[in-house]
Amino acid sequence: MKKPFSSILIFLLLLILSSCKTNYSTSELKSNFTNDQISDLNKIVEFFKENVCTDKNADLKTCYKQANHDSLQANGTGIWTKIDFKDQRKFYEQISQSTFNEIWMYCESTYYPSEIKSKNICAVATGKYQKYLSDLGKTNPRIAKYADRIEASGDFNGFDIQYHEILKTNSDFDLNDPNIQLILAVHCLSMNDREKRNSHLIERKEPKFE
Repeated sequence: MKKPFSSILIFLLLLILSSCKTNYSTSELKSNFTNDQISDLNKIVEFFKENVCTDKNADLKTCYKQANHDSLQANGTGIWTKIDFKDQRKFYEQISQSTFNEIWMYCESTYYPSEIKSKNICAVATGKYQKYLSDLGKTNPRIAKYADRIEASGDFNGFDIQYHEILKTNSDFDLNDPNIQLILAVHCLSMNDREKRNSHLIERKEPKFE
């Protein structure tokens, strides 16, 4: 009788451990944002999913894997190019200003050779979102590094999260984790805004063939 009982006990223990792996912490969200702000953050993730997933029934991890990242990177861009910027600007109106202000701010940038100055989206290095990243970084060193980079520069950069990091086995960017989904959504919306808001002011050097 001891052997079957032991087998059952081991099975239950494995089942518990397995279920724990799929339970992602929301304590960082709840300790940094109000319920209304969390609702806005969920809208950000859903907007991102709707725009980058061709198959509307696919989860984010599946559609991210299906994207042609090599081709996008060869053109110096990323999966965020799937997002229509006009739709993104309209979407900003669907979240509260208080939520927006905890993530983003506008700073002045100068574009050369025209030397025209225009507003550009930047990170709020002292906002709730930055604190949220730092809290997640306590259990995920890669997120800690990402948070430190943003805090130091006050900016989002396309090189901060590389697609191959996300796609590799046992990635620190687990797209099944709602926290990682939010981080990727905010990062990609930020990059899309930076690339398209003032695209008419960016000098693009066309390759010359002789």
